[in-house]
Amino acid sequence: MSETQRIDQWLWHARFFKTRGLATRLVASGKLRVDGAHVSKPAFALRPGMTLTFPQARRVRVIRVDNLAARRGPAPEARTLYTDLTPAPETEVPANPRYEGKGRPTKKDRRSMGLSGRPPLD
Repeated sequence: MSETQRIDQWLWHARFFKTRGLATRLVASGKLRVDGAHVSKPAFALRPGMTLTFPQARRVRVIRVDNLAARRGPAPEARTLYTDLTPAPETEVPANPRYEGKGRPTKKDRRSMGLSGRPPLD
């Protein structure tokens, strides 16, 4: 195995994308960064120790490459190829914290919130 590997191929081998075509499309879109620099060539030579930053499923993934892969193996084998440096996701603030976890508001509560178009009850 050589010291480098195509970046689209490595992303597919590490199971970040279901197909190599999807990995190629992400790299070609210019949304991938390697050590802070934008990369838009799918044939970019990736080496162990590099840090990748890319969007995936409404999150930004930060990955450090530990090993290169000769094949697309099972998921446990793919996890040995990288270290995930992605920060923990922030908890989202609910739209209406007053009713968070309490279920649907009652009819009286909805009237008092003024959502029906009628004047609120006093």
